[in-house]
Amino acid sequence: MDDTSTLIDVKEYPDTEVQKNRVLTLEEWREKWVDGKIGFHQEQGHQLLKKHLDTFLKGENVLRVFFPLCGKAVEMKWFADRGHCVVGVEISELGIREFFTEQNLSYSEEPIMEIPGAKVFKSSSGNISLYCCNLFDLPRVNIGKFDRIWDRGALVAVNPGDRKCYTDIMLSLTRKGFRYLLAVLSYDPTKHPGSTCNIHCLEKVDVFEERHKSWGIDYIVEKLYLLTEK
Repeated sequence: MDDTSTLIDVKEYPDTEVQKNRVLTLEEWREKWVDGKIGFHQEQGHQLLKKHLDTFLKGENVLRVFFPLCGKAVEMKWFADRGHCVVGVEISELGIREFFTEQNLSYSEEPIMEIPGAKVFKSSSGNISLYCCNLFDLPRVNIGKFDRIWDRGALVAVNPGDRKCYTDIMLSLTRKGFRYLLAVLSYDPTKHPGSTCNIHCLEKVDVFEERHKSWGIDYIVEKLYLLTEK
């Protein structure tokens, strides 16, 4: 495991003006789900999470685990099946409904009084609660603190101008002794929560595929970071 003092040089992640100015609206995210443009979804779950699950959980039981921008991530059921309490937030109601349907889970839904138009979907077992709302509205709701956060690409999906606010919200949700697992694609997390967390790079993986050539790029590297309390 890399020590924070030897973490990858920030210069590995140059910010382009295109990236800095990128803005994707909530409606455009919803349209991705309606149009089935969800190439980011992994039907078999995230392989690096599987590999480093013991490091993430640290042998602890009945944890509260938060999934920012959860989509219909199958990993939510993994944690619930292990006896943990899962809470997620997702802007697409379609994505949330598909999660419960595909995982064969019965659920209920109710309005979130603090956020007009928002809903929370809860599994009948009571250990999965998915909030359908703008993540930045979430602080209005008292969802409690979390022992673990599994951030698979959420930080990168957030518009660059909103990332400082995003990390402030994430850190506000953490309990003492938290562990925050962050999967990113060639992105430097040290620019955001680095001053308040220890950051360790667990693994780097080349995830470039033939289809990515059409994006005009010739490499994609996925990195898995573990953030812990300083």
